[in-house]
Amino acid sequence: MKTLPVAIAFGLFGAIAVSVSFAQQWPTWVMFVAWVSFYIFGRKWQTSLWAFLQIVLGMGMAILIQLTAGLLEQPIGKLGFPVSVFLYIGSLAYFARTKKLNNIPAWFLGLIILFGVHPPLEPLPVLQLLIPIVSGFVFAWLNNFVVEKIHERQVPESSVQ
Repeated sequence: MKTLPVAIAFGLFGAIAVSVSFAQQWPTWVMFVAWVSFYIFGRKWQTSLWAFLQIVLGMGMAILIQLTAGLLEQPIGKLGFPVSVFLYIGSLAYFARTKKLNNIPAWFLGLIILFGVHPPLEPLPVLQLLIPIVSGFVFAWLNNFVVEKIHERQVPESSVQ
């Protein structure tokens, strides 16, 4: 019976998140990528903020890959895209050596989001992707907060002294 309240919380937050996402016509999977990132990268607002930043940087890298590929296609043809990917993904080895920007999976999630949604390379469509990403982190944080409160209430009185 202890699992039922947690299951209800999970289901409720998931259902609300999906409903909001559908109503706003967001790519729901983008919101859930952010939701999962909250759990994978530390469950605290500080680690979430750094993960969010690196997801956004990964999106920026995806834009740079596309822009650079466009420039390189003039002189080297279809090799422009793989060369651009090589250059930018290769740079992640240097970011991996830093203290705060070393979360390579978060960078790749940003790449995945931008290449998956494939918005026009214009500021507004790209910036609009931040809304479901932020929402995913917020829903995850709220869900986690409620689940922690449920667990606190389930601790027997004798073990809390």
